[in-house]
Amino acid sequence: MMNPDVLIVGAGPVGLTLAIDLGQRGVNCMLIEQKPGPQYLPKMERCNARTMEIFRRMGLSRKIRAAGLDADVPMDVYVVLSMNEPPLLHLPYPSVNEALAEIDRVNDGTQPLEPYQLISQYTLEPLLKSVAEELPSVTVRYGCEFLSLVQDENGVSAKVVDADGQVQEIRAKYLVGCDGGASPVRKQLGIKLRGEGNLLQLRQALYYSPDLYDKIPIGPGAGRGRHYHVADGQATFLIMQDSTNHWTLHAVVEKDEDMAAQFEKAVGVPVDYEMLYVGQWKQNLLLADSYGTGRVFLAGDSAHLVIPTGGLGMNTGVGDAVDLGWKLAATLQGWGGANLLRSYEIERRQVGDRNVGASRYASLGRRKWRSQYRPDITEDTPEGQATRDNLARIADIEQRKTNEMIGAELGYRYVGSPIIWEEPGGPEHLFRDYVPTTWPGARLPHVWLAPGEPVQDRIKSGYTLLRLGNTQADTSGIEKAFRSIGAPFDVLDIASEQARQVYSHDLLLLRPDMHVVWRGNQAPEDAATLAAVATGH
Repeated sequence: MMNPDVLIVGAGPVGLTLAIDLGQRGVNCMLIEQKPGPQYLPKMERCNARTMEIFRRMGLSRKIRAAGLDADVPMDVYVVLSMNEPPLLHLPYPSVNEALAEIDRVNDGTQPLEPYQLISQYTLEPLLKSVAEELPSVTVRYGCEFLSLVQDENGVSAKVVDADGQVQEIRAKYLVGCDGGASPVRKQLGIKLRGEGNLLQLRQALYYSPDLYDKIPIGPGAGRGRHYHVADGQATFLIMQDSTNHWTLHAVVEKDEDMAAQFEKAVGVPVDYEMLYVGQWKQNLLLADSYGTGRVFLAGDSAHLVIPTGGLGMNTGVGDAVDLGWKLAATLQGWGGANLLRSYEIERRQVGDRNVGASRYASLGRRKWRSQYRPDITEDTPEGQATRDNLARIADIEQRKTNEMIGAELGYRYVGSPIIWEEPGGPEHLFRDYVPTTWPGARLPHVWLAPGEPVQDRIKSGYTLLRLGNTQADTSGIEKAFRSIGAPFDVLDIASEQARQVYSHDLLLLRPDMHVVWRGNQAPEDAATLAAVATGH
């Protein structure tokens, strides 16, 4: 019998991120995965801005950018009849280099520290696997299938079968199911997914076509981008993958083999290609009734399933992983109180619920413009032109809902959490727009202290008290209270007037995931209670 502190079931991006986070905190964990290795499947395509900030905290953002799409490639979105005709709609979006230049120019808290990065799951997973395997406290086992679990007040016993067919028992203090939408862990717990299931069935195919990107036949001055929505009756959608040599296509067709003709029709001109994979998938908007029971937790797709519109699936799961990671580490290290792990579901299920709603909002937008398709759309007639104009006009409003989700990415705030200091009220949760705030529960906005020096890079991995604008407030009571609990704690003096202006208070207390616990201009009268709330006591 093997005895890790934490057993993680499922080695997709969420399980691997959790293993890395725990490993970097020195927690003994084991990651098991039924498949023999990372799969060459085009499941996700983009790490959003918040996920890239998280990966920067882990020291991984540069590696991920080096492995993903080149930084000078535009992220434009097109609505087309086919790729060899002038687009009905062209929505320009900045390349990573252009986004970085904008982030460098702006210092009012409205920008993320890191822009998005297009990277396919089949590129990201092996990268994260290699990082996890280098951490001494992490064991990674592929070809190891989870069978069942039994838990008691001291831990969880899991039965697994290894690559040789041998059934083994693993005893862990905690278990986390990062095992996808069909999660065997969730089913063992008897937890239901609820919401809207099987909204649409599509086929997805992966193609290798090394000359398509250079030959995109859309007219001069346009053409290069990442998404091509074909205005047809089959919901055809072509996506450029991170190498620009691979492409995925989604469409409603009858048979797997129909996806070859569908690709040729979407491209519109002859190109060399090889179809590497075809599979079916269903659109779901589902949320688990709970995020775990006792010592077993759910994260990622095992807890929430969204339609990829808006790009919130894997990215929400990475947020789950880093929220749970520091709380597990704190509990195992002995300084975290019982409310830390209790807060995981309270905090992350509300984000899952909001992001299911954001995905629904984006998906309804796409469905709305697609509903304007008429068979005469390709005809060179006044009626055909009217259909094209009408669809493009509506898509210019509705398609943006999918591609402009910065509010959902950066602006989520934990409400009603037992480890966040209560401050009544709070700003509205927005999907499309991000308004920087330090309201307790919110992510710390990005501010430059000097060129190339963000506040975030000066913040360590425990709790941090930011002292802003040369405040003279006596914070010795807060420091003493945290140190008496044994929690990792730092004080950081930031003289920058710009930071004080953006953060709006002299004092900010941050927790390890850079969410604000408390803010004020003077230390609270009862610092011990603040420290107890923040650490889950």
